[in-house]
Parts: sequence; structure tokens; C-alpha cells
Amino acid sequence: MTAQQLLPHVPAAAPDVVIPQYTRSRVLAVWAAAALPMAALAWLAAPALAASLSGPAPLGRALLICLTIGLAWQFVLVLALVVREQRTVRWAVLREALWLRRPRSPRTGRAGGRVWLVLLPLMLAFAAVHAGGFPPALPHPAGRDLGALFGTTDGSALLHGNWALFALALTMNLLNTVLGEELLFRGFLLPRTSGAFGRADWLVNGLLFAAYHLHVWWMIPAALLDALVLAYPSRRYRSAWMGIIVHSGQSLFLTALLLALVL
Repeated sequence: MTAQQLLPHVPAAAPDVVIPQYTRSRVLAVWAAAALPMAALAWLAAPALAASLSGPAPLGRALLICLTIGLAWQFVLVLALVVREQRTVRWAVLREALWLRRPRSPRTGRAGGRVWLVLLPLMLAFAAVHAGGFPPALPHPAGRDLGALFGTTDGSALLHGNWALFALALTMNLLNTVLGEELLFRGFLLPRTSGAFGRADWLVNGLLFAAYHLHVWWMIPAALLDALVLAYPSRRYRSAWMGIIVHSGQSLFLTALLLALVL
């Protein structure tokens, strides 16, 4: 009996690309390699850096720098793992190894086309979760909430005319939803967890994604709901672009807000 027969829900990749299935311990090891550095950067490195900064909102600026570094590390981690696994960084291989391919309908087998339309209700659902305040964020220090910070007088003064800080925030947003979190969780981990978790792979992926937010633990309840609109569609349509595009809607909104404050 072949591996494809044992795991019929694992998609067939391109002929020259084999996506291995990870054990549970290996999945957790990759999760820890992303989550623990982010937590250390947020709770240890950022306060130390803030102590050396002058001007308004030193902790906010330190968090922006440290979290951007943590997200950049996730991009490096994904590339390193793929190179170790596939021995190449050719786009044709990366596209299959990281599910960076057009979504495919599980009913018709058709890729792209009208399948992309499913993104519209998913983006609305994601926006409703994060804009509607349900579930509410857990109590947390206000100075650590970057979104709240930029809505204060100090945050506005910090951003006004500060193109360097805007560029840093733009980089963090890009790493957050395209090259960092989504690429790691939906592009790398999700295709490799069916062997360990079966058809619950998307649910485990969502739980791991929520637990990963140790650096902003007050957002974990909302991140749990993200499994429905990020992990499940990515798994159903065999494409990391589902999670990347839906999640990027939030980044586009934040970027527009930050740009307005800079101007």
C-alpha cells in the first residue's frame, strides 16, 4: 500500500516535489522555533531595548523593531527547512513545497478561476472577528498593544512625518502575513501535519497558531477563531494563498491607517 493510499487527503505534489509528513514532536519543534523567539523578543529584548531609547513611546518602538526581527527569523526558518528538505530554492519547487499554488476546488478539481471568489466571504468573516471585538481581548498592558498605541497622542506624534518608522511597520506587516507567520503555518506546517493528525490537521494548525501568540497573549482567543478562516480554507483548497490573502487584508488596513498618521 502506497503512502498516498494511506493518506488519501494529502494532495499529490508536482512529480519532482515530495512533501514529507512530520511527526507530532517535529511539528512542535518547528512551532517552538517560531513561538519562543517571538516571546523572548517581546518580553525580554524589547524592554531592554526600550530602556536605551529616548522620545515618545520607547516600548512601542522597541516592540516594533523586535517583532519585525522575530518575523524575519520565521522567513529564514522556512527557507532553511525547505532547502534542507528539497535541496533547492527554485520557484517551481518552492511553489509546491509551500503550497504557493492556485487554490483547487475539492469538488471539481479545477484550479483558480471562480475558486478565488471564496476569498470574499472569508475576508469579511476575518474582518468581523477582529473588528467586532468578539471574542474580546484579554486584559493586558496598554503600552504593549501597538494597535492601541498608534491611536494615542504619543503614537500619532511618533508617526507624524516618520517615514523610517512607517517603512519598519510596513516591513513587519509584510513579514506578518506573507513571508512570516502565514508562510510558516499555512505554507510549511499545514502540508506536513496530515500524517500526524489526519483530517484534524487544519484544526491542530489553528490551535498551534493561536498558542504561538505568546508575544501578544491577549489575542489568543481571537486567534483561535482564525483557524476557521485561515487554516481550514488553506487545507480545503490546498493553497497557502487562502490564508495569506485573507490575513493580508488586516495588514492593508493597518498600513493605510499608519500612512494617514504619517501624512
